[in-house]
Amino acid sequence: MTEILQRSIPYDAFEDKRLPGIAPLDMADWLIVDDAYAGQMARREDLLAQSRSSVLALDDSAFEAAQELLDLALSHLFSRDNNDFEREDDAVKCPDGRVVELDYSDPLGTLGRLTQEDFCLMGKRGEEHVLLGAVLCFPASWKLSEKFMQPLIGIHIPVEPYTEDIAKRVQRLFDGVRSDRPLWRFNALWYEDPELHQPRSAFEPRRVGAGSDEGPYFRSEKQSILKLPKSGMAVFSIHTFVVKREDMRTAQP
Repeated sequence: MTEILQRSIPYDAFEDKRLPGIAPLDMADWLIVDDAYAGQMARREDLLAQSRSSVLALDDSAFEAAQELLDLALSHLFSRDNNDFEREDDAVKCPDGRVVELDYSDPLGTLGRLTQEDFCLMGKRGEEHVLLGAVLCFPASWKLSEKFMQPLIGIHIPVEPYTEDIAKRVQRLFDGVRSDRPLWRFNALWYEDPELHQPRSAFEPRRVGAGSDEGPYFRSEKQSILKLPKSGMAVFSIHTFVVKREDMRTAQP
């Protein structure tokens, strides 16, 4: 198994925050390119090529929103100060040297090959937001096939801290997020296994070591919530960091 690791996390991942732990997001910090970019993108390319049906799903009702999300992401990538993403006709040259064709008939697949982030599209259906589309290469103990077309409360079952009160607060966040006021939060767990792609059925026991304080790897997700201005659909994006315990020691207060 090849370790794909960062050397650090760009926020205090040991900060104790009450769920859901939301803060305002500076859109300049939305899409991150870090020292694990090349390794993570190679893993994403492999998953999209070999296991596409397990890491990507899109309902027809969210297709135009997925294209809107692709356009928004591209505008951010091309505006980066160091110009590490370059437009080449109908393709993008990425920081690791890959050239990715811009395929608007496959917007989430294209996004999955450009950025380290995973993306979930959440559309309002009745009183709740429902998962209508996702490119999810790096799940941490959940499976896209079980959560696709499920509402927020169904997505988080059986997460133990996710009480009915927290579920209502999270739903209010998705209801209230504005296109000009994105939000973010993080989670953090110790893991025995550094593998990025860790799907787990809700009916399976949690892997030994996941969530304990004894694992040799620290895994943290930066989770951003924003609203697409045209479609009004909510976007939940996830940037995954995995750092060795010894590299995290110097970051602990």
